[in-house]
Amino acid sequence: MTDTIPDATAAEPTTEKLALSWTHTARFLTTASQLVHLPATELPEIAFVGRSNAGKSTAINTLAQQKRLAFASKTPGRTQHINLFELGPKDAPDALFADLPGYGYAAVAKAAKLRWQKVMADYLEVRRSLSGVVLMVDSRLGLTDLDKQLLEFVAARVATGEIKLLVLLTKSDKLNRKEADAALRATGEFLSGMTTEDSDVAVTLFSALKKSGVGEVALALHEWAHAPKPAPETAEATSA
Repeated sequence: MTDTIPDATAAEPTTEKLALSWTHTARFLTTASQLVHLPATELPEIAFVGRSNAGKSTAINTLAQQKRLAFASKTPGRTQHINLFELGPKDAPDALFADLPGYGYAAVAKAAKLRWQKVMADYLEVRRSLSGVVLMVDSRLGLTDLDKQLLEFVAARVATGEIKLLVLLTKSDKLNRKEADAALRATGEFLSGMTTEDSDVAVTLFSALKKSGVGEVALALHEWAHAPKPAPETAEATSA
């Protein structure tokens, strides 16, 4: 038995309310069109990826409880930069959100698609500070071939537990319960092929309109950002 009074904040687990207060602190840091232009950082980085029409920017804004944090272009595929946002106290940020360009929009020129495919693949494979990936998938469509291709980019790092993976089935308010269950089951079955004893892989329903899943996702991201990060195993992993 000890005479000191334990810190109540440290002793109690983070609640959804506290996690949402944390995501609400998100603020723009910088933008980059190439991987080499991103700042080197020791802060854990959580990347948001997905097809251009999967509701990625809307989901980020909903999690942050801000209307215009992530830019939602009226023309899908228009944004072609990686945008970084800081979280935590302004004088001592403790994590970063990375908003990656949407992919798969037909009107984007082929050259731009190929360039961004390369940038995103490199980012997902070698960005040392990357701690987790949130993949936005339209719940009505399920995982597309492009989504599965993106998952291949992170499969090795997910399998070792170096980065965590969460698939958000967005726009779930447009599904009935039977359809939602089927979407969860189908996605979960595919993700089971990426799951190992060391990996952290999950899928959940999400609706920015109904605010369903928002608190749970904020809590998961807070836990990601504040969990100990394993040391990189190879020198190549520290190149970005």
